[in-house]
Amino acid sequence: MAKTKITVLSNGSLRVDGDFEVVDKNGNNYDLGGRTLVSFCRCGLSSNKPFCDGSHKGHFEHEAEAFDLPPKK
Repeated sequence: MAKTKITVLSNGSLRVDGDFEVVDKNGNNYDLGGRTLVSFCRCGLSSNKPFCDGSHKGHFEHEAEAFDLPPKK
């Protein structure tokens, strides 16, 4: 099984690296052009949503540090 890694970047996007597919709300695939690494917008400013276009620079602050989620209900 291929591994997919999601990296939460400080003051930036979610970087997804590995073997994955991206689908819209109707289940239609985005054509990723053979990419195995994409970044998703977290700030809402990208003109290329859901993908990051760098618009967050200087407009979005979040220090990405891992923490444990509470137990599942």
